[in-house]
Amino acid sequence: MSATVIWSEDFLSYRWADTHPMNPVRLALTMSLARSLGILEGIDPQPPCAIDDDVLKVVHSADYIDAVRAVGSGTASLSGPLLERLFGLGDADNPVFDGMHEAARLLVGGTVAAARAVASGSVDRAVNIGGGMHHAMRSRAAGFCIYNDCAVAIHWLLENGFDRIAYIDIDAHHGDGVQAAFVNDPRVLTVSVHQHPATLWPGTGWPTEVGNDAAAGSAVNLALMPDTPDRLWLRAFHAVVPSVIAEFRPQILISQCGADSHRADPLTDLALTVDGQRAAMIAMREMADRYCDGRWIAVGGGGYGVVNVVPRSWSHLIGVALDREVEVTRAIDRSWCETAEQVAATVYSDYSQPPVEVMGDGGDTDFVAWDGDTGQSPPEGISASAQRQTDRAILATRRAVYPLHGLDPEDPRD
Repeated sequence: MSATVIWSEDFLSYRWADTHPMNPVRLALTMSLARSLGILEGIDPQPPCAIDDDVLKVVHSADYIDAVRAVGSGTASLSGPLLERLFGLGDADNPVFDGMHEAARLLVGGTVAAARAVASGSVDRAVNIGGGMHHAMRSRAAGFCIYNDCAVAIHWLLENGFDRIAYIDIDAHHGDGVQAAFVNDPRVLTVSVHQHPATLWPGTGWPTEVGNDAAAGSAVNLALMPDTPDRLWLRAFHAVVPSVIAEFRPQILISQCGADSHRADPLTDLALTVDGQRAAMIAMREMADRYCDGRWIAVGGGGYGVVNVVPRSWSHLIGVALDREVEVTRAIDRSWCETAEQVAATVYSDYSQPPVEVMGDGGDTDFVAWDGDTGQSPPEGISASAQRQTDRAILATRRAVYPLHGLDPEDPRD
């Protein structure tokens, strides 16, 4: 399969306060690590495309876009408290920074460029690690996200010949903004696998959120408890996601690959390793190959281990998309680690864990497939209570959404 990578050094201008969790050094370190590993050898990254307000307005209101532009240029007429209350701009999660409209628009241009490249047939796959801003709402910034690049790209695809689009979100946080954008649209299937909403912001993504009216069944939410490790996360993913993708028969797959499901992430409580994240990426690529004739767009997202986790996870993502997988046992070049150590010293202490010198964490991705509500004994190393929690999550999602797709929630063959 042919593939491209969307990249611009200007993505690094999407920078919040120095103490903010989302530090763009994670993007720079990812690209430098991918290069040092040889993943990008012979690859000429493509730039984001230039977009105007009309492209953003398919998802965001004109008033909101004007407010973002104004606060980022120092010309806002509204007070700070009013901007925060009306548009979510200027709070702790989404502090104002110079040029924020232009920086956020560029990330959207990256994901739209990926969509255009795949839709044109010039490539089968495209990766934009700068994308994945899945929390942004129509008229509100949220969760470090200003403009929702995923939703904008999906709208562009809908307007350019696609009418069955699947979106899979494996960020630790619920993909609420993308779900909200398409909750009434049966042409778009949104699947989110995330930490349980009772335990993590934004508090949405319950299994009973299945889409509205004629779009019932278009939203699939698999909510997993804190400390879910690779084997149970993968057990749940494979017990729910492939069947709904197969039944929906998408023409194209978009994957949001937030890395904050990692056990070392400072903001979340899942327990995946880079090994497990890589396994999920490979599974999504295989679904795109099987059901979408290989058409796959992959974007970044959350991830606040900006030195020790994100560069490894998203280097794997780039490698998976380019069919240049890197083994999890591969050592990382010492010169890259030395540079990453220097970068870590400049990052706010809560997010500055030093680099890891190998591409994996020794995670176990050999999961036991779900076989229905049978009281299946857990494998060695997995407690009975942890497996029961995971299996309850599997059944809750299957029972909520499978009948809407003509699937039997109790039958593991579906």
